[in-house]
Amino acid sequence: FPTQYTEEEARKLGVVGWVKNTSQGTVTGQVQGPEDKVNAMKSWLSKVGSPSSRIDRTNFSNEKEISKLDFSGFSTRY
Repeated sequence: FPTQYTEEEARKLGVVGWVKNTSQGTVTGQVQGPEDKVNAMKSWLSKVGSPSSRIDRTNFSNEKEISKLDFSGFSTRY
């Protein structure tokens, strides 16, 4: 789905990272930030998404606590 909505939501929530559409028609990415904000982003990705998206399944993996953020903003990768 259009990644611009994901970027907007991430910026609104204050999380950093990236998102990318895959050739399989899925979306992959990485999100970092305070736990409550990351959880809010995960909820949005699972339930809302962009207006034209259909969410069949979400899979979150490699969750861990980090001491500092690896990204300064949220971007789309191609």
